Amino acid sequence: MKLKAILFLLVCFVCIGQTHAQLFPPLGGERAGISALTFLKLQTDPRAEAMGGAQICLPGDGFSPQWNPATMTELEYKTIAISDRVMPAGILNSYASLVLPLKNNSALGFSIIDLYSGEIEKTTVYQPQGTGEYVSSSNLAVGVSYAKVLSDFFSIGVGAKYIREQLAEFYANTLAVDLGFLYKTDFKDLRFAVMLSNFGPNSTLSGTLPQTTFIPTSAETIDNYPVSGEFKLGISFVPYKTELKKLTCILQLNHPNDDAENISLGLEYNYYKILFLRLGYKINVKDQNYPAAGVGLLTHLGKNPLHIDYAVSTSNTFQIVNTLGLTLSINNKTRDDKK
Repeated sequence: MKLKAILFLLVCFVCIGQTHAQLFPPLGGERAGISALTFLKLQTDPRAEAMGGAQICLPGDGFSPQWNPATMTELEYKTIAISDRVMPAGILNSYASLVLPLKNNSALGFSIIDLYSGEIEKTTVYQPQGTGEYVSSSNLAVGVSYAKVLSDFFSIGVGAKYIREQLAEFYANTLAVDLGFLYKTDFKDLRFAVMLSNFGPNSTLSGTLPQTTFIPTSAETIDNYPVSGEFKLGISFVPYKTELKKLTCILQLNHPNDDAENISLGLEYNYYKILFLRLGYKINVKDQNYPAAGVGLLTHLGKNPLHIDYAVSTSNTFQIVNTLGLTLSINNKTRDDKK
């Protein structure tokens, strides 16, 4: 039966890949570029990145405040997570979070996301090689999240974040809200999740252009753009599981407000509860024709469990992207007490 379940899942994945043209008509791509703060959609979780972005059904960890705050209720100990996503052109996307389990089956999370471009040299029509002056771009999101177990199978989480984006003299500030749901069953560890991310008022870009040779008078600009929001629906289950081995499969539907709908597929193989091998693929995402992959290792820092995760993904635009993350659980018990 286990083999049949695995074969059935693989057939479903192949069928979806062959028929995505019928599932997704060539509409939606024309919405690209209509929203602001798109850095909020970037993967900062190496586990999720390795699984094609299929993350909202994953068991709770230090990255839950960003991807589905409802899963924070699954954490037993204080959890700290940090990660760096290294992209071409010197762009660095960093993440840090702290999740605190509370009484009454609830949890509180804090998170910071930072995207920094590094120094960019100014150019002009007459100085295409650079003027000697430099500017930088920075994006920052600071959030707080709360999650609560409502029943043995159902959890809900909500988050709020302050977001700031700045490029040279121009900047934007706004607020956004996340809302996540998680439903668990007893059959094959079947899990359902829904996530509404980054919903809030428009982002107002403002700033003043300095007076230069090409701009005889200073100019002020104020423009409004919607925040890059997304609706996600995910399902995961475990078709194969023994005492020391486990295979997890995830399928996630994504509906962004500024692009075409797409599907994320992910697989994770857990060997001896120490080594984690991951594979993922995105369907109907332009310029991402190759799968993502990653590896995870569970070790200990003293008596505290430490997860080390790495992911690599490729695209036609950014080539190879590497993501490395650490998740540390502050264990109040001795190893002998845990089970």
